[in-house]
Amino acid sequence: MSKAVRYRRFGGPEVLELQEIPEPHAAPGEVRVRVAAAGLNPMDWQITTQPDMAARFGITLPAGFGSDFAGVVDEVGAHATGFSIGDRVYGAAIGRSVAEFVLVKAPAAHLWHTPQGVGDEVACTLPVSGLTAAAALDAIGLRAGDAVLIGGAAGGVGVFAVQLAKLAGARVIGTASAGTFGFLRELGAEPVAYGPGLADRVRALAPEGITAATDLFGREAVGTALELGVAPERISVVADGPAPPPGVRRTGALDADPGALERIAEAIGSGAIAVPIAATFPVERIHEAVTTQAARHVHGKIVITL
Repeated sequence: MSKAVRYRRFGGPEVLELQEIPEPHAAPGEVRVRVAAAGLNPMDWQITTQPDMAARFGITLPAGFGSDFAGVVDEVGAHATGFSIGDRVYGAAIGRSVAEFVLVKAPAAHLWHTPQGVGDEVACTLPVSGLTAAAALDAIGLRAGDAVLIGGAAGGVGVFAVQLAKLAGARVIGTASAGTFGFLRELGAEPVAYGPGLADRVRALAPEGITAATDLFGREAVGTALELGVAPERISVVADGPAPPPGVRRTGALDADPGALERIAEAIGSGAIAVPIAATFPVERIHEAVTTQAARHVHGKIVITL
């Protein structure tokens, strides 16, 4: 038997159960990963509370929980290629990651070798957030010399977007609550408080104007960028939420450039990008972990250890 977090009805953190389930084994064309850590994303708890969102990802009840994981390959099925027993890996398995074992097809589009120098607790934060951040910046053609406004800069996706934008040579202005200003400055962003009057505050901070924007939470940064004269095609939003204004690019993790995640992981291994871990919880405290993540007051990523 093995452990896995599952739920039998939609709802808040209280519906999540740490269950004993039959131990899965790698079938032909699959590898099995012994999971060491799983990173939480807003989409994880949103799926458990929104049946329509779950349906979009092909998730039906009863279901597993989580999307991102890292660990070690411990079984390789017949005809599976690209991975060997003992390989350290990280990947994405929507609705299945918070479990002792995850089965992944190999060769795999959503499983990567973990670079030397990157620990499991960091690697497990990368797939959804890293790919989403890369896609959001790619959609607006971010380049050196840009002044970019990032909405939701202190969140799980924001910490990657801020640092990727800085590496690209852009000036970064990030919206956040006042309590996160110091955190954002450490990442290289110039913080600005979200809420009414945002356009005036951005204008005061950057009187010469901004040239691009991406909104990682809501649509406030979109409206502000348009008000400040940014062309719609140089504004992006992540896929969740209401439809953006005409011309604004809607994107998500699946739109990321091939190789984006490997480049992010290499930058982490070299020290060019830091991954702030806000809190780590053992899987037995899954309710507390999800409640903390869903409150959106954390600075960085929430990690579950198994």
